[in-house]
Formats: sequence, structure tokens, C-alpha cells
Amino acid sequence: MTNNILPITGTFLDEISHDIPHQNWSEKEWCADFAHMAAMGIDTVILIRSGYRRFITYPSAYLMSKGCYHPPVDLVHMYLRLAEQFGMRFYFGLYDSGLYWDSGDMQHEIDHNRFVIDEVWQQYGHHKAFGGWYLSMEISRKTKGAIEAFHTLGQQCKDISNGLPTLISPWIDGKKAVMAASGALSKQDGVTVREHEREWNEIFSGIHTAVDAVAFQDGHIDYHELEDFFAVNKQLADTYNLQCWTNAESFDRDMPIKFLPIKWEKLRLKLEAARRAEYDKAITFEFSHFMSPQSMYPSAAHLYNRYTEALSQ
Repeated sequence: MTNNILPITGTFLDEISHDIPHQNWSEKEWCADFAHMAAMGIDTVILIRSGYRRFITYPSAYLMSKGCYHPPVDLVHMYLRLAEQFGMRFYFGLYDSGLYWDSGDMQHEIDHNRFVIDEVWQQYGHHKAFGGWYLSMEISRKTKGAIEAFHTLGQQCKDISNGLPTLISPWIDGKKAVMAASGALSKQDGVTVREHEREWNEIFSGIHTAVDAVAFQDGHIDYHELEDFFAVNKQLADTYNLQCWTNAESFDRDMPIKFLPIKWEKLRLKLEAARRAEYDKAITFEFSHFMSPQSMYPSAAHLYNRYTEALSQ
């Protein structure tokens, strides 16, 4: 391989979202998508969250007792079967109550997921493809209660599953870190590299025994900043014996329409920076909408073609 990009070998599965349009796929379309993923070299799929507020991905007795809707399809079972069929590892994403986003208090996420983790492992832990856990709480800085939440839930996941790996995917509080509902594309002040380093050193020191891999989202900083932030991320991960992945966002944060498939040149810049930083793995948010040949966005198929052409060079 002569290209300079870090290959994408994992993707989130964004079936429960609040800001990405639904594609209304059945198992037939999902099976076709897993085939496209496998052809591109993806070996890891990560459920972005098992539920958000009242919508859930599997018939959870616990969550339905709290007011969640009964899902028409058991998506967790479907994803596990498809992952096994295509030789992939599946990471289960925890439940997001939405209450943290409303209140800034992570205790709600701990309280709910203590039950969800036990329930999910009992129902699905026997599946061969069940390969890890995704702690779905997204933070960027020293969020109140974040260290306790990641450590508590990460340790519970590892204890119940005989040490299966845990993953987090925080965001960097750069200039493009604005709310999706906002009309703005950027803000005045972003975190500096030194602030980022200091704050994440403290966070990693508190969670490294319960978290195995960190995949920082790469879309909130500008392209000329990638080198410096990636170097710090890798150094911190190595210090605390964490796997350092990149969450290479395949959607474009620079466009006034949120969100559309990213320009190939931009994705290439990010994957080249990840390779130079000697990251361990590249995953993306997310294949099915923004890179799939059968996406609702025709430009996603073209991104798939440009990416696979580059990979073969």
C-alpha cells in the first residue's frame, strides 16, 4: 500500500439519533450495507447508543418500564447476527436518557445504565460477535461527574463480560464545536492544545483502568490544527496505556446544511494526519449515511468510490 491514509476499519451504527435523518431500512438493506462495509475493510461496528430518550433499539424490559417505546424490531439482535455473518466485532453502545444534555448531571446515565448493562449481557452476551462496549456519554472537557460515570460504567461492563474492551469517543472543544441545532458553524474561542492536554490528562488518570480505547472526534478543529491535537492525544493515550483511535467524521461540519457527506479532500487530510500520528485504528461516524453506496445521499457513494480508489493505490 503506497497511500498515506490510515484505513477506516470501524464505523458507528447510527440507528438511534436525534440529528441525522432516518433511512427506514429493513434487514435486507442493513445486510447489503454490512456487505459494503466488509468490502471496504471494516471489521468493527459500534452501536452509537442503544436508546435515546424514549426510542430504543431492543425490547428492554427495564427501559420500557421507564416509559420508553416498544421497538418494532430488535436491532441489537439483528446487528449481532450481521456482524457474525460478516466476521465483525460488535460494540454495544449504552443508553442515553437525554437528561444529561438537559441538566449537565451524569448521575442519570449511571442510574439507568447499571440496569441496561446487566440486562443486555444476559440477553446478548452469548453472541460470538459481541466484542466490546461503547460508553456513549459524549464530553469534551472536565464535565462534572464524567470521570465517575466513565469509571463506574466502564468497570461494570468489564466485570460482567470477563474483561471485554470499552471505548469512549469524546469531542475536542474546538472552534467548530457548536450545537447541531445552532445556525452557526463556528464559535469565537476554542480550547488550546495545552488546555486540552491538561484537562484530558486529569480525565485519563481517573478512568484508564476502566476504559481501553479513546477515539476523539476529529471534526471540531480546523484541518491545520490536526497535527498538534493528534500528537497530544497519542502521547496521552500512550501514557495511560490506552488504544488511540480516531473518529474520522465522514460528514461535513463546514456546510450550512447539517449534515451532508464530507468532501473527500477533507477526509483524506484527517486520515493522513492520523497515520502520521501513528494512531492505532480509524473508525468513522458514520458509514451508512455518509459513505455507503446505498445512502440516501448520492454523494456518499462517490465518497465511497474515492476512498476505495485511494486505498488501492
